[in-house]
Amino acid sequence: MNSHDSCEIFCFDENKVNRVKRRLSTHNFQDMALIFKVLADQTRLKVAYALCDEEELCVCDVANIIGSTMATASHHLRLLRNMSIAKYRKEGKLVFYSLVDEQLKQMIRIAIEHQKEVVGVE
Repeated sequence: MNSHDSCEIFCFDENKVNRVKRRLSTHNFQDMALIFKVLADQTRLKVAYALCDEEELCVCDVANIIGSTMATASHHLRLLRNMSIAKYRKEGKLVFYSLVDEQLKQMIRIAIEHQKEVVGVE
């Protein structure tokens, strides 16, 4: 173990630890982790980001954006829908997808902005 990134003795603040443990017990981290796992795929993250820029996109639009077949785009969109990240509506022969809420859009935009800051790209 590297002594520069770890405590040299073991002690902890019992009040802080108990406070955080209480807060942790009120959340479902398993479901949250699944959302991050779904978005951890580069292609699905691109799809989600595209849905941040546009209110909704049809499967054909998404296929062209990510450079894939309609079947592949549909697969990724279905996964986003199954995880309650995206929703869809059918209009005639077209299926349109959008993100379920503004909070997800904000989360994705924050991740993009963070990446720009880390890499130093505008």
